[in-house]
Amino acid sequence: MSPRSASVNEELRRRSKERLLQAAVELVGERGYEATTLGDIADRAGSARGLVSYYFPGKRHLVQSAVHRLMHRTLEEALEREPRTDEGRERLARAIDAILGLARDRPVLMRQHMAGLLQAEVGFVPCPEQRRLAELLRDTVARHGSRDVDRDYPMLRAQLMGAVFAALVPGVPMPVPELRAELFERYRLDWKLGVPPDAEAPGGTTCDPDLSRFFATGVLDRPEGTERQDRTDPTAQSK
Repeated sequence: MSPRSASVNEELRRRSKERLLQAAVELVGERGYEATTLGDIADRAGSARGLVSYYFPGKRHLVQSAVHRLMHRTLEEALEREPRTDEGRERLARAIDAILGLARDRPVLMRQHMAGLLQAEVGFVPCPEQRRLAELLRDTVARHGSRDVDRDYPMLRAQLMGAVFAALVPGVPMPVPELRAELFERYRLDWKLGVPPDAEAPGGTTCDPDLSRFFATGVLDRPEGTERQDRTDPTAQSK
């Protein structure tokens, strides 16, 4: 059996991590945070359970990273859909609709995410997925004409988080169209921009149950004579 190259091993590890992120989003969205174990996530991902702790310090870190991936890819998809535009007001409208759309379409997942952010023992966990989300929102603020992105980006982030929280409060949720109207008024956006609530989402992607497009989990072509070791602890491969 021919040994695998370092590049093949690295690609297999990357795709194992992708499968864990996708499994976390799917299971928490289906069952909720407390009813989902790390073992459940590893099993759904087809990975060894030891891989979870190799890549992530704990379940809350994994789930935050997974939701931030869903958020930044949803936002990216909305910003870059056809017809593509660099017009700042349209891009800000798309950003607002993308984030509010997640609260509307994936309430269990987003409610659990918001609850995790408010936990003092974990709180906000910086990660590559969150940084990409921040980059997209900062760019949106800049294109909208901000003269001080360092001030205006945190405000937009806070406004969006507050709107998501208001949409998800059990028992007294605010309707997403009302929250959208408030944000659009604040930023002086025309109601027709973005995806108004009574309009069909471009491409029919609203609440698409298939999240695979957001995670690079494809099967890597393996040379003949090598065997699959995706469930192997990567720390053991280096020994």
